[in-house]
Amino acid sequence: MKNQEMLKSLSNCINYCNWCADACLDEDNVKDMVKCIRLDRACSYVCAATANILDTKYENIQGLIDYCIKICEDCAEECEKFDSDHCQQCAKACRECAAACRKYSA
Repeated sequence: MKNQEMLKSLSNCINYCNWCADACLDEDNVKDMVKCIRLDRACSYVCAATANILDTKYENIQGLIDYCIKICEDCAEECEKFDSDHCQQCAKACRECAAACRKYSA
């Protein structure tokens, strides 16, 4: 059950990061969104890698989980700088994913 909760949070974060990155490309100030887009993409990739390794039931993944927490927090921090709904929802999903990673590690 512990893995299922973690996988759900990772999947949610992946989806919101991909949606946010895509929506940022449609913003009028797209040049201001470059860091956000890059972090969205990186966060999505790290969450996907974490989910893939977690799904193998390989146990030595603490380093990856720690990095996942870091990138989720970085992504949330960047997204929170923008008022757009997609950035705010992405930030929320990233914060929830970081919390799920911490809970998983405890």
